[in-house]
Amino acid sequence: MKYVFSFLLLVLSLGLSGQKTFNKASDSDPKAKKILDALKKEYNGYKSMEVVFELVLELKGQPTETQKGKLIQQGKKYQVSIADQEIYCDGKAVWLYLKSNKEVQINDFEEGQGADVMSPAEMLRLYESGQYAYAITGNAIENGTNVTQIEFKPLDKNSEYSKIRLSVSEKNNKASSIKVFSKDGSRYTLVVKSIVPNKTYASDVFVFNAKKHPGVHIEDLRID
Repeated sequence: MKYVFSFLLLVLSLGLSGQKTFNKASDSDPKAKKILDALKKEYNGYKSMEVVFELVLELKGQPTETQKGKLIQQGKKYQVSIADQEIYCDGKAVWLYLKSNKEVQINDFEEGQGADVMSPAEMLRLYESGQYAYAITGNAIENGTNVTQIEFKPLDKNSEYSKIRLSVSEKNNKASSIKVFSKDGSRYTLVVKSIVPNKTYASDVFVFNAKKHPGVHIEDLRID
């Protein structure tokens, strides 16, 4: 599961004809930065975030697959449910639950891994890392909504991805979708259906409860 979400960390080369060539982060578009600054300010003001989304997988040589999911994030804690899998993180440990296999894998929590990177707020921190350049590449209509598209390029030429496209709604200035283009021809699109901020969640929301899943096999890979 974490590999599905980790693609959101890998922001990517533009590689399209007619687009600006980037050699360093300072080449980035000031107009794009203004939009990203505003998005970051809003999301950073949230104490928590509940995101309903669709993940569209276009893997090379395979039919397109759409998975519906939900992310709940409160600080470093999060819970993700999508397809046959659930992820829980209490800021110290991460539980990956595979429902059909009745298996749970427990790992130590590490910054910048797993579902935290798929949060729109976490995604926006990439543009300040100095490892990427970005620019507004145009406007489009997505799901009936007018959006501004911002594309990112990694300064590392060895990236396995070609580019990432962030679409921002012109109606409410919020993230609408994030699309990642892999060099092997695969595409991964996270479509944000709704964001509800500042709800309060009990701490047990972010911990896998084995008692509610009798017979589940637990593999603890944490380092003592």
